[in-house]
Amino acid sequence: MKLFAKKTFTEEELVRGCVDNDRRAQEAFYRMFFPEMLRMVMRYTRDEDTALEIVNNGFLRVFKKLNTFAFKGSLEGWVRRLVYHSMADHFRDNARYYNFLVLEERDQAVPERGHETFYEEDILQAVRALPPVSQSVFKLYAIEGYSHAEIAENLNISEGTSKWHLSTARQKLREHLESIGYTARRERLA
Repeated sequence: MKLFAKKTFTEEELVRGCVDNDRRAQEAFYRMFFPEMLRMVMRYTRDEDTALEIVNNGFLRVFKKLNTFAFKGSLEGWVRRLVYHSMADHFRDNARYYNFLVLEERDQAVPERGHETFYEEDILQAVRALPPVSQSVFKLYAIEGYSHAEIAENLNISEGTSKWHLSTARQKLREHLESIGYTARRERLA
């Protein structure tokens, strides 16, 4: 039995191989990005079966759209975005089963009785009321975990503009939450 060495691909070779339906390239592509995509999804769900389903559905989406990748920007960022959209679709389709809001570790805890003064839907409504670019920056930074550099590249804005939109979003969210009765200390919101 003769053993074959595994071929290593550049990102461009991987993409072109996957588009040409080369099974070796597809497997290498999947193995390259799977661990990081699973880690991202596991931040939103603790159920490994659900996470695997989301990631695999995300990769189906990636493989279907791979021919549209134009090699402008990060391939991993592009894959991450499509897997994230797959995850968002999953949670939206199963909304009655899931109620979640992920806050970054650096956020302050909600006061012990805070749940009596505001609800998740109030926060989501406030986020939806933000101006479109500020809303996008806030979601990418606070929920998806992108850096300002990645956001700037994805939205075709400068890092400074990204930071400004995040600051504006925080202020508007703080004002909205205070207007509906949330009176905690003025902590950093996301």
